Amino acid sequence: MKNWLCALVAVAALLQPFPTMARTLEEVLKEKGVITEADFKEVAASRPVAYQLGKGFTFTSPDGRFQLSLGGRGQFHYMYLDRDDVNGPAQDVGVTKIRRFKVSMGGYAFTKDLTYRVQVDLAKSGTAQMLEDAWIGYRFVEEAQLQAGQFKVPFAREVITSDGALQFVDRANAVDVFKPNYDVGAMLYGKAAGGKVAYNAGLFNGTGQSATRTTNSGAWVARAVFSPFGEMRYSEADLENTPSPLLSLGADYFANTLKRNGNSTFLDTTTSNPPYAGTSGWLGKAAANTAIFDNTERVDIGTYGFDAAFKWRGLSVQGEYFGGKAEGKTNGRTVRSRGYYAQAGYFLLPKRLEVAARYSSVDPNRSTSRDLQVEVTGAVSYYFEGHNLKVQGDYTNIHIQRAVGLQPTDDKQLRVQAQVAF
Repeated sequence: MKNWLCALVAVAALLQPFPTMARTLEEVLKEKGVITEADFKEVAASRPVAYQLGKGFTFTSPDGRFQLSLGGRGQFHYMYLDRDDVNGPAQDVGVTKIRRFKVSMGGYAFTKDLTYRVQVDLAKSGTAQMLEDAWIGYRFVEEAQLQAGQFKVPFAREVITSDGALQFVDRANAVDVFKPNYDVGAMLYGKAAGGKVAYNAGLFNGTGQSATRTTNSGAWVARAVFSPFGEMRYSEADLENTPSPLLSLGADYFANTLKRNGNSTFLDTTTSNPPYAGTSGWLGKAAANTAIFDNTERVDIGTYGFDAAFKWRGLSVQGEYFGGKAEGKTNGRTVRSRGYYAQAGYFLLPKRLEVAARYSSVDPNRSTSRDLQVEVTGAVSYYFEGHNLKVQGDYTNIHIQRAVGLQPTDDKQLRVQAQVAF
């Protein structure tokens, strides 16, 4: 309890009046409507070096053919987990750490249509997961653009949304157990009708972040989004205090084939697993709990999802539903899984103080009883400069069903996180 109180006192201290970040004259004039967006972009492009909060420092060549932006963000995190002692003594955990510290560079070369991006997470230094984005892209027209390299597989709205633009300290557990996350591949994407219609279609290794495949299989993904009232950015919380309603409806499908390794607990590829096939993913959890697939068996995997998001006057509502199926090519045995979450937030002080709540549920194997995990979370966030400078705190009850003979547990989790973008 003492640790919880210390964390809350720290949050209260951070919520004291904070000075507004310095802005350029052009930014002020644009905000007041004195100059247009086009005028602002023209002035900004004329500078060889410029700075924009959240995007970092931008260097532009005199002829305008090359541009490079350098930026990043850090997340400084405290977590206290009060574990349930219902099945015997359990060790509580208190952790202070740098959750993420990402540095990125990107821009265009030769033409504004040829773009690139590299991003690393220094908090994972020395591991294969350190390298996240490493891609190049080309824009033929707005409706048809190509991207190749390593980047996020476009599956699940909350995955596509940057972890720096979330409404809670981190993503819902339903998202974490279904996401493909980063992979190496190529993707065709685009948008039309002023962003009201958008799509993604891609082919990937299917082996996860910075991993290679030893077979000739691969993964593919497709996503479609319809936003009837205008394009909605992948950013949670209605920081803009949207004057007119915005609605986004999305659907996606992901397919892959993985080979079961000699380890009887989960599926593997080469040196690592995609998140959904690891011990914490829906497929990894199911394979660990039941002898469904034989060792060395190839397993076909199909995952689908539906999402909806709404914003209006400080209110934001978002939810997703996921379904997964894995089938062994040899024995024909199957695993079916499902998960979903729903969350809502509202600004008590426009653009500053927000409260939010979330319900998330995962059933990794619908044929097995007593394996459900449910998380109920409440959150408070204070935005000094939008997502660029904010402090967030959330409190979660984690309900986990246990095997026969054991009582379900209800762990209590408190998290406090400060984020700074530069």
